[in-house]
Amino acid sequence: MPGNRVMPTLDVEAVEMKQLSNTGRLNIEELGWDASAKGPEPTDWMDGFRRAKRRPNKTVDDSGYHAARQPVMLAQGDRYYDISAANIKTATTALARKLKGRHMQMISFGAAIGAGLFIATGTSLYKGGPANLVLSFIVLGTVQYFTVQSLCELCVLFPVTGSFSAFATRFIDPSWGFAIGWNYFMLWLFVLPLELIAGALAVSYWSDAIPKTILVTVFLVFIFAINMCGIKAYGEAEFIFSIIKITAIVGFILLGIVINIGGPPEGGYIGGYYWQNPRPFNNGFKGFCTVLVTTAFAFGGTELVGLAATEADNPYKSLPKAFKQVFWRITIFYVGSTFVMTLLVSSDDPRLVGNSNHSSISAFIIAIETAGVTILPGVMNGIILIAIVSVGNSAVFSSSRTLLSLAEQSHAPQIFAYVDRRGRPLMAILFVISIGCLAFLVDVKLHQTIFNWLLATSSLGLIFTWASICLCHIRFRAAWAYKGRSLDQIPILSHSGVIGSWFAMVAYILVLASQVYIAISPIQTPTLDTSTSGKVQTFFLRVMAIPILLVLYVGHKIYFHTQVVPLDKIDVETGRRSFRSHIIAEPGKDEKRNWPFWKRVYNLLC
Repeated sequence: MPGNRVMPTLDVEAVEMKQLSNTGRLNIEELGWDASAKGPEPTDWMDGFRRAKRRPNKTVDDSGYHAARQPVMLAQGDRYYDISAANIKTATTALARKLKGRHMQMISFGAAIGAGLFIATGTSLYKGGPANLVLSFIVLGTVQYFTVQSLCELCVLFPVTGSFSAFATRFIDPSWGFAIGWNYFMLWLFVLPLELIAGALAVSYWSDAIPKTILVTVFLVFIFAINMCGIKAYGEAEFIFSIIKITAIVGFILLGIVINIGGPPEGGYIGGYYWQNPRPFNNGFKGFCTVLVTTAFAFGGTELVGLAATEADNPYKSLPKAFKQVFWRITIFYVGSTFVMTLLVSSDDPRLVGNSNHSSISAFIIAIETAGVTILPGVMNGIILIAIVSVGNSAVFSSSRTLLSLAEQSHAPQIFAYVDRRGRPLMAILFVISIGCLAFLVDVKLHQTIFNWLLATSSLGLIFTWASICLCHIRFRAAWAYKGRSLDQIPILSHSGVIGSWFAMVAYILVLASQVYIAISPIQTPTLDTSTSGKVQTFFLRVMAIPILLVLYVGHKIYFHTQVVPLDKIDVETGRRSFRSHIIAEPGKDEKRNWPFWKRVYNLLC
């Protein structure tokens, strides 16, 4: 029937013509994915491994270029980078869209709560003291709020493969997208074997009877199986892992309060004793800088919701709530649990300094052991083991999706752009798992040194990525305004706006400066090598990621002769899913005006 036609839309939902308003916000020339377009379902188990077809895009011709615009080639000559093709490929991925809202809310939480909280906070407490540790979580939590708000706005509007890597190519510079994408990929790639080793060491807390190589094999096969079962299995696994970790952290906070007020039979009231003895701030400003850098890495994983956006079944509804709840949950659980932990453990406890991958130095376990509770330290170690496996699982997810995005942007070999009919980036997953086999070096005497240098190549990748997200948001808003678009056309706006992005980006630059400062003048600890060669090694381990990132950026720029994308050439159309926002959002605005004040505040924050 002519009055009831179904039109293809960018959000892959059917929109009846009679529903569309006359605001002009829906342009038939800009329509993209067909609502009815679905890849063929696998007929058998083997058929599921065959290559999937890309989602059709009505705005491109047979050559893959936009029908209404010429390819944007940022340089002329024998070598150039076609940014239009990159934008189209990342917007028409064949990845499966099966993640529900509850999965999205737990994915970032699951990746962020791991060794950074349970193990690394012990060393931070030793170096910076309780006040510096809690203060650093508050400061970085605030900065992270601005960052995830910016990322939420971009991901709801452009749920493309690779998220912030693709945004860097689209909104800043293809060379920067190449550098930041590879840096982020290498970070999570080398985190996987390190987490597998940490898991084996966590088991040795109970017994050394099982060979570590056997434990590494079990963990690696388990993580591989989850990721090969598809994105929905990954989401369900992270949902379960996160529920366990949330329960454990809440339990620790309650137990810590009981211990602090004198609950154990042989205990007494502790109060704020350990905040005064030896002191609240260890090593002054240098201590704060050291703790700040460690805390930044502990927040790693909050950005994973952005990577998962392209595999969400309804990003418009699930992403905003996921971003808001992820921030508040992480902030409350991080700040709450670390504050309670600092009330129970002295910052000069020698047990806080030791093997950085061993769960026995966890301040959380030390707090329970000091209170004389005999069973719960083993239970807490089990929670740490689950957290480690969860982070390893997230490492496979994040590195494989980033590698897929790099391939789709022609930043990596095209074999890694292979997506099978079950929506899995098959070749990328297999490559990441193969690198995970480096964990079998666990019995090699120098394995810690090897992985320290591997991680050093991309150790600052998180900070660079977060700063890049903020810059992408700033550049997007500038291009959006340049093209005469209204903010009302953006379905979900960042609460902190461009000002928040500027603030966060400056904060990350200061964190990088802090990293250089403590690399030049590190805090003395019993495990620090104070020889000349040891100092040089410590310096390069801390800052080596900076020159490597610059080499990637400059090398790509020299080869392809790219330039910063001019505002008039920034693509704000391909992959955009905002055309139904006036249909969905306007009735909601009228309803929200009648909400009571408490409900409006809750909706803003949660």
